[in-house]
Amino acid sequence: MHTSVSGKAYVVGDDVDTDQIIPAEYLSYNPAIAEERKYFGIYALSGVPIEQAGLPDGNTPFMADGEVSSEFSVIIAGRNFGCGSSREHAPLAISAAGVGVVVAESYARIFYRNSINGGYLMPLETSDRLIDQISTGDEVEVDLSKLTLTNHTIGKTFGLKGLGDAAEIAQAGGIFEYARKTGMLK
Repeated sequence: MHTSVSGKAYVVGDDVDTDQIIPAEYLSYNPAIAEERKYFGIYALSGVPIEQAGLPDGNTPFMADGEVSSEFSVIIAGRNFGCGSSREHAPLAISAAGVGVVVAESYARIFYRNSINGGYLMPLETSDRLIDQISTGDEVEVDLSKLTLTNHTIGKTFGLKGLGDAAEIAQAGGIFEYARKTGMLK
């Protein structure tokens, strides 16, 4: 497991749902097939309306045309990120696009658990309204051992909440890897 994730931030608003994270029309791809799995990343966040995305210039797409991974490695979100259906493909899509961490004020419980159980990404929470303090394109670093997010663009550091009992599963790389490491699966 990485101890930190650095790169550009992509800022979205409140109530981003799983249909916005990976629209249903792209669920025909099979994530078990490497050649098809990349499409989940290509179409990640393609359903988020620009006016909801909280973007400073109003026209920064998450995925550039023709690219298979995003230039953004950290997503900053408001409240209730990942709401909607229980689509397991949502955290997979974000991960396939190259994102390692989502920092939000709160998550839909199913998205949070799918992120950890699948070993896709780290869903960290914050008490701060970061979508008002971080802009898309800011250079950020999430230190997973210190539970901090530093915005290098503005020179400010914010505290993050830990994963609690789910930390061991996340650090193992998902529920199946955790079960193997603890002897529950052989």
